[in-house]
Amino acid sequence: MIIIDGPDFMKATSSSYLNPSTHTDDYPASYYVATANPATQHRYPTLTEALEADVCVVGGGFSGVNTALELADRGYSVVLLEGRRIGWGASGRNGGQLIRGVGHGLEPFRKALGQEGIDAVTQMGYESVDIIRERVARFGIECDLKWGYCDLALRPRHLKDLDADYEELKATGYPHEIERIGKDRMHEVVGSDRYIGGLIDRGAGHLHPLNLITGEAAAASQLGVRIFENSLVTSVEHGDRVSVRTTEGEVRADRLVLCGNAYVAGLNDTLAGKVLPAGSYVVATEPLTEAQAKRALPQDMAVCDLNVALDYYRLSADRRLLFGGLCNYSGRDPASIEAAIKPHLDRVFPYLTSLRIDYQWGGMIGIGANRFPQVGRLKPNVYYAQAYSGHGLNVTHLAGRLIAESIHQETQRLDIFEKVKHITFPGGPKFRSPILALGMLYHRLRDVI
Repeated sequence: MIIIDGPDFMKATSSSYLNPSTHTDDYPASYYVATANPATQHRYPTLTEALEADVCVVGGGFSGVNTALELADRGYSVVLLEGRRIGWGASGRNGGQLIRGVGHGLEPFRKALGQEGIDAVTQMGYESVDIIRERVARFGIECDLKWGYCDLALRPRHLKDLDADYEELKATGYPHEIERIGKDRMHEVVGSDRYIGGLIDRGAGHLHPLNLITGEAAAASQLGVRIFENSLVTSVEHGDRVSVRTTEGEVRADRLVLCGNAYVAGLNDTLAGKVLPAGSYVVATEPLTEAQAKRALPQDMAVCDLNVALDYYRLSADRRLLFGGLCNYSGRDPASIEAAIKPHLDRVFPYLTSLRIDYQWGGMIGIGANRFPQVGRLKPNVYYAQAYSGHGLNVTHLAGRLIAESIHQETQRLDIFEKVKHITFPGGPKFRSPILALGMLYHRLRDVI
């Protein structure tokens, strides 16, 4: 049961829970935990026996839960193992921004994908949002889903990027309303003088991620998925059938799906070398007055600027400003999340500087070297999904569908993602984070210059 003693109880720095090796049987403190649906209070049992299944899924985030749900829909028996709680990682702590697309642009992958592949991935990026739309409607998941999103330009080169995005969306048949607006209309979207243009997308939006993931887990359970929490995988034995052992139990299955993402270290060395855990942080203010909320975000959209070191923010259902950013590649967490992020919030909204910060939290997201989602097969009967590089809310759902389609021999869409090769981060576990931090510093300096 979640007990809330008021805002101060829920304040938390990241030091106690961002270490991937830290094991806890409850959720780290956050605004989402404080406002969670009753489904979040449901505890799934710990695995204490030997089970048989068609598929064993490791990881209880969006990737794992949606893979399990998609497979159960196709008639497979599925066991899902989560080392902590359902949605304990980034799935239950992210910014809640539901944005179209699979990542940071497809042009760098033209050689690997070809035009046909780029077209297919583009459409799948649109589909990824629709999966959530359909999932919420089908299972009646209450997760504060709200439509409306805007990319924000800070510099002239951002305007060119928005123009290109707008033309591409039109050319590829994007099915939702989009609108390119200039500086003169920016206050229709956000009450700040920082921005010089925007691209509105009515087919994207925002939601309460912890309520979504726990609602989807409940739906998967209703479809027959056997879910186990606090069931940390200790070893995997490969073969024609896989044997997945936990501290107290075992699952023998025809196929295995690994969805550890930023927490895959120790589970598979190959996957661990291709994804880097990076800290991402969010704060939530006290509730805004109706007038403040209307001024700050008049249309209640989620927004995100186009800097490498970006700001993203939105309003919660109870009119709090949820403000995030500060993706940290160094492996070190800020001493105070509030102290690190509040100056960014104040710069965007100087008239809201007196707002109290009621919640602050962080978590690990998985970053790949090329920023393209890693979805594919390690062996004929071992699948994986990871490294969404900040676009995980929707792409996780797509990954689950692609893996289920492949296992069911329904489509060959997974093959398209496997055409993109992913390098192992250099430097080994000790130096991967500092090397990436230096690389990102270069891109941030470009933003400043």
